Amino acid sequence: MPASTATEYTLNELMCVLAAREIGDGDVVFVGIGLPNLACNLARATHAPNMTLIYESGAVGAVPDRVPPSIGDPALVTGSLMVTSMSDIFQSFLQNGKIQIGFLGGAQVDKRGNINTTAVGPYAAPKVRLPGSGGACEIAQHAQRVLIVTKLDKRAFPEKVDFITSNGKRVKKVITNMGILEPDDTGELTLTALYPGVTFEKVQENVGWELKKAPRLAEVSLPTRKEIDLLRNKLDPRRFYIK
Repeated sequence: MPASTATEYTLNELMCVLAAREIGDGDVVFVGIGLPNLACNLARATHAPNMTLIYESGAVGAVPDRVPPSIGDPALVTGSLMVTSMSDIFQSFLQNGKIQIGFLGGAQVDKRGNINTTAVGPYAAPKVRLPGSGGACEIAQHAQRVLIVTKLDKRAFPEKVDFITSNGKRVKKVITNMGILEPDDTGELTLTALYPGVTFEKVQENVGWELKKAPRLAEVSLPTRKEIDLLRNKLDPRRFYIK
């Protein structure tokens, strides 16, 4: 892992860099749009040149030359290894156990890593009706490792989600804007790393349950100049996601 540096960075850039470092060379990664997509391209440009990106829309081995605003963007097709149907993506790749990492997010994430993208409030009369599962529940069930990249907020991290859209049993790490959460032996998300300048009390304020922390909190290696330069000048020069 890269050594710590004094390079200035935004929290979005830090989250992106830490997510990128979770990807190994040769990994097959199921990804959507946003910071996880940027993290995948950063990983490929640094330590994981042989990783393969798969999108729900059917692009396999995509090598976008610009930041795609949606999974239907034509930039995902140019230069890809294969373009196929959505059913083939799920049946031949995901359900066949060929996806090492799946990135997910949601309106709510609870202490067990369960994700809600269906409804906030009672299902029959919700305060907010959300888009629903899409492919999220399949990714949560079949990807070998599930990673979540999101900002901490007490409303977004309740003790129990209002609706379990995606089961959290394969969630291995939650990369946030304050620190990193990982499941302990009981499956409960626990604080395992804090970012510079952040206290445990601050994290607790933004989590809806009594948060446990690891006996020894890890230190994260901060972004290198190379990583920040790639993000700002090559991968996201218009600052869609790292602003």
